[in-house]
Parts: sequence; C-alpha cells; structure tokens
Amino acid sequence: MLQIAPSSRNPDALAPTGARQHPIGRTSLRATLPLSIALLALPAAALQPLLTDDTGTQGQGGNQLEFSLNQTRTRTNGVTDRTDAAPVIYTRGVTETLDLYAGIAWLRVRPGSGADDADGFSNPGVGAKWRFLDANDAGTSAAVKFEALIPVSGGAQAKGLGSGREGGMLTAIVSQELPFGAIHFNAGIGRVRYADAANNPDETPVRVTMAPVWRVSEQWQLALDLGMESVQSGGNRVRSGFAELGAIWSPNEAVDLALGLIQWQDNLSPRTRTTLATAGLTWRFR
Repeated sequence: MLQIAPSSRNPDALAPTGARQHPIGRTSLRATLPLSIALLALPAAALQPLLTDDTGTQGQGGNQLEFSLNQTRTRTNGVTDRTDAAPVIYTRGVTETLDLYAGIAWLRVRPGSGADDADGFSNPGVGAKWRFLDANDAGTSAAVKFEALIPVSGGAQAKGLGSGREGGMLTAIVSQELPFGAIHFNAGIGRVRYADAANNPDETPVRVTMAPVWRVSEQWQLALDLGMESVQSGGNRVRSGFAELGAIWSPNEAVDLALGLIQWQDNLSPRTRTTLATAGLTWRFR
C-alpha cells in the first residue's frame, strides 16, 4: 500500500529494469497514495467518505456493500501524478458486535514523469472489527479492527499497484456520542512488506485520526476528518498530515451517498501535496 524506496534522490539508481521506483517518502503520497487510503484504511463498516472508522457494526445477519470512485492528483516539484481507484468492500455481521469483511480496489496510475501508465487490481484485503464496549450512559463505545493484505504479483508490485508480500494493520477505535452528532478517534499501526526488499524496504505506518460528524438533519451529515501519519522505512521516517471535508446524504436507512475532498502533504523538501476527491455509495441489507 505504501511503497518507499531507499533514501536516494535518484529514484531509478537502484531500480531493476522495468520497475518504477521513487525517492524516500514519495511513493506513499504519489503513485500508491490511493493504496494507503483504500487498503490500509478500508472503509468497511465506516462512515463513507471518512478515513476515520467508527465503532458501528452491521448486527448479526446484517450485510453492507460499499463502492467508491476516487481520483487523486499528487504534485511534487512541478510534476503531477494522477491515480484513479475504485474500491469495493463487502461486510457481514457475524454477531451483534463482530463484523467480517473483504475488499479490493482497481487502480489506474498515470505518472506525470512520462513513465508508462499502469492499471490493475491492488492488494485484496480481509479483516474483522469487534466492538468490545457498547455505548454507556456517557455515550462512549470502543472497538478494535484488524486488516490483512493479500500480496499482489511481482509484476503488479513493479508497476506500483501494490505490495508483493503479506501486510496488515491494527486499529483501535473510540466513538463518543455528542449533542450535535458524534466524534470518532482512531489510532493504528501497520506493516507493509515487499517482495523486493532491497529496493523497497518494509514499512511501518503509524496513523492517528479524529473525525467530528454533525447530524444536520435526518438525511444529512457533515464531517471533518483530520489525521497524521508517520512511516518508518529503511532507517528513514516520513511524516504527513491530511484534512478532509465530507458530506453524507441518506435518503433512507439502507442507503448512504457520500462526497469527500481530502488534502494531504508530507514534511519533505520539496513537499508533496495531494488532493483526493471521492464519491461513494453504501448499501445495507439483510
């Protein structure tokens, strides 16, 4: 999902023939940023279009299908990369407080450097979310979520579509009900592993996020999503932050339509700035 090359400013110096490599920290916010968003933060049982998850589950026998279209523009030192992503996630409620889910995303990567475009499926993901604390009198609930990534082929990794070895992420979730709606907190740590460790060191992303959600009416919700991420790879560390504005329209209890706009940037020089626009559909059924 994230892919960080050695800390050389010549990204092709160590790259094997036919592989696209990036300098330290660039891939996490360039060609594979949608992987970070769509896989390490699979929105299963979450409130689209947020990256921050909530503690809600589908309930025993409940089902949820999520689909979204994401378009990303990443600009570094005058060069703009574009990526389109279409993730699909299915969630099944095993008990009232336990969900299992699976998801995959189709990607199209269009580098601004003149390299060939690439398209294909990214890492499939499977996971579980367990709410171990239900809302008490204070309106507080808590859950834990584990996600596992299934490797892509070596050719797909070389194209920047995913990672060639197993990975995953563990996230703690707290939701607090408030008079205006709710606020959600996430803290997660993950591991991303590559088949070609010499050119793509394994990564350890750590992410902290929060999202207040305002219930404007029975059908409309507005949200602000804020977060910070630190990625350790090969003795290097890259820090980044994001902010998102989102809107959710629910014409009935079974369907949500969502729009979101995310701004993301890192702490390198020159900085990478990313804009991601997302539109999503959530359908709940039994």
